[in-house]
Amino acid sequence: MNRAPGLSVRLKLTLSYAGFLMLAGVLLLAVVWVFLLRYVPDEAIRIPARFLRDDGIRAPDGFPPDDAFRPRPSLFIPGRYDLWRAFAPKAAALLALLLVFGLMGGWLLAGRMLAPMIRITEATRKAANASLSHRIRLPGRRDEFRELADTFDTMLARLEAHIAEQQRFAANASHELRTPLAITQTLLDVARNDPNRDPRELVDMLRAVNTRAIDLTEALLLLSRADQRSFGRERVDLSLLAEEATETLLPLAEKRGLTIETSGDITPTSGSYALLLQMTTNLVHNAIVHNLPERGTVWVTTSAHPRTVVLTVENTGEGLAPQLVSTLAEPFQRGTQRVHTDHAGVGLGLAIVRSITQAHDGTLTLTPRPTGGLRVTVQLPAAPPHTGR
Repeated sequence: MNRAPGLSVRLKLTLSYAGFLMLAGVLLLAVVWVFLLRYVPDEAIRIPARFLRDDGIRAPDGFPPDDAFRPRPSLFIPGRYDLWRAFAPKAAALLALLLVFGLMGGWLLAGRMLAPMIRITEATRKAANASLSHRIRLPGRRDEFRELADTFDTMLARLEAHIAEQQRFAANASHELRTPLAITQTLLDVARNDPNRDPRELVDMLRAVNTRAIDLTEALLLLSRADQRSFGRERVDLSLLAEEATETLLPLAEKRGLTIETSGDITPTSGSYALLLQMTTNLVHNAIVHNLPERGTVWVTTSAHPRTVVLTVENTGEGLAPQLVSTLAEPFQRGTQRVHTDHAGVGLGLAIVRSITQAHDGTLTLTPRPTGGLRVTVQLPAAPPHTGR
């Protein structure tokens, strides 16, 4: 934004300090002046010496001086005009001294007070130039400036992590989108160089590659929708979503020789029915695909608490290292290997779950099971009690 040049904040604070000090000085001098006016006559008075005693007290009227009154100079009592002539120059000199002192002291105080703001401004300029690794780290005890600096450092750390995650996501998405296109190009080149190849086989392979590209694109769109929080909210029961997802994926579990066990309480929350169903389906699908080759088990449970509802999906499987588990919710991560199986998905299942959970103000927790497999816990805010009339 283009702005016209103006006074700096330091100069404004300096003028404010000096102005306040001048105002205080003027008020103090005004009080002194009013106090003096109470004991000063309107006009100047000169008392002759013959009416004065040794102690300077005027003799009573009608009494001539006697031996008790010795000659002395006459007494002059100044009036208000004489007092003003004596008071005004000194008051002006004092105000000038206060002005100089206020400007110098205000400039120094303003510079000292604004020193943290200068560091914050420098960090902001560096952040604007895409240097997010810089931190203010303002020393000292907590105050308004240090709270601002700490908040800004926290924001920079989150932005740096978010941008790094987005860069990794963009690189992985480009790779994933490039793969089906490269496969399609290779299949077309082979078909052109081999006219005798069965076209039905080529069509089936192209259909599979195209289906995978469509699934990846839809997953990216769903992930973007969840990140933008562009959805309406309604009352949703996670236990019903768990049952629906389990029934949908039961044929896949039976095909792989797995058992699905569901249990839990009614868990009402507020959010998008479609997104929460997609979240639950992704969790159950992930637990089925990444399981033992046979005789594995998937546990889907729900529980209600005073302020939160919890959906937990556990599965048997191979042992997982905590370092690996911490990266599973990142896009295009498929466990121990980046391989494509018949039901491996596009590597966005848990990433979509995390985005949907965050969009619903919830938390996602992934922990390895001691006996192998993974435990995924989704904690969402509980819906307010339903009050019907």
